[in-house]
Amino acid sequence: MDWYSLRVLSGREKKVRDSLLLEAEEGEIADKIEDVLVPSENVVEMRGGKKVVKNKVFFPGYILVKMELDKESRYFVENISGIVSFVGPKNQPEALKEAEVKRILGEVESMDGREVIGTRFFKGEPVKIVDGPFVDFTGLVQEVNAEKQKVTVLISVFGRSTPVELEYLQVEHEK
Repeated sequence: MDWYSLRVLSGREKKVRDSLLLEAEEGEIADKIEDVLVPSENVVEMRGGKKVVKNKVFFPGYILVKMELDKESRYFVENISGIVSFVGPKNQPEALKEAEVKRILGEVESMDGREVIGTRFFKGEPVKIVDGPFVDFTGLVQEVNAEKQKVTVLISVFGRSTPVELEYLQVEHEK
């Protein structure tokens, strides 16, 4: 069995995955479909001062399916609501390379259970501190550590510039 990429209606990836699995069971081709994957991650965003966890799809408009491809299974898959087509040249399904699949699956596993902050900060950008002992202070981003999801902000305390390390959720872009 090989992995194939399917073009689906954007924003409906999970519904299409569920439909594909359900209809495969009912249509008796479940033995030809081994796995259906929608690579995604949990992203934490600040909305109205509150943390909101949102599931973000890595490849909007695409899902991955591990299946045995023949005329019958291809026809079956392409006629499921929400599926546009297989990805490949001249509308011919092309199996994904093993290295591509391992990279994608590796990204999914590395993100498993970890929440990523959706906000990006840049060096020199003005920010406002919204949490912690320096709440309501403003300053400039001096350093960004995306891996730890922290920023170092220069704030003015008693007339002196002081670097403070804060988590992404403790600061917001200054308006």
